[in-house]
Amino acid sequence: MRRRTVGRTAVVAGLVALTALAAGCGIRTTSVPVDAGAAPSRVPCSVTHEGTTGAAVQGVPVRVFLVCGSQLEAVDRRSRPEEKAGGDPVRTASGLLSQLLAEPSESEQRAGFTTAVRGPLVVNGGSKGDPAGTLRLSRQPEDLAPTALSQLVCTFAASSAGAGDQTVLLGGPGAYAPKRYRCTTELRERPESTPPTAPTSS
Repeated sequence: MRRRTVGRTAVVAGLVALTALAAGCGIRTTSVPVDAGAAPSRVPCSVTHEGTTGAAVQGVPVRVFLVCGSQLEAVDRRSRPEEKAGGDPVRTASGLLSQLLAEPSESEQRAGFTTAVRGPLVVNGGSKGDPAGTLRLSRQPEDLAPTALSQLVCTFAASSAGAGDQTVLLGGPGAYAPKRYRCTTELRERPESTPPTAPTSS
């Protein structure tokens, strides 16, 4: 009987010891402060007017949508006056496109801004039979990177080149019918998704 008692006591003691070891296998406490480095800072996504790409002091204020923090954020720039002369939607769209194609300025880059729009890419007016206000790109919109198309849609839709109600009638080369693309809050938050479309008659 004495042997069984001693054996049971040893087993219990062993279990207690194992429990203590298991409980203590986390991070050991220390009195020495540990430097884990600075906490990650948020991308500011805010830039001053100075130093904007290709801007002239006497230029016309324009607004384009750039990528920052995986979202689309509006950036105010200045465009050449002739790009908005007479309120021509095609000239306006062309000027906005040139802004999106340009590399962000140093201040914009410091603020975390980038652009997904890449050339060669030009914009022209609609073809015969297109609804009024149609813009046609030199490449099919569906062939562009989703984020680049989202930038174009939101930038054009927010300008006089748009078709109203935060939409733009956009097509590509050839006989393909244009589509009415809409810039929504969800698209600005997730520009990598496909821009929603609406009937061209609306």
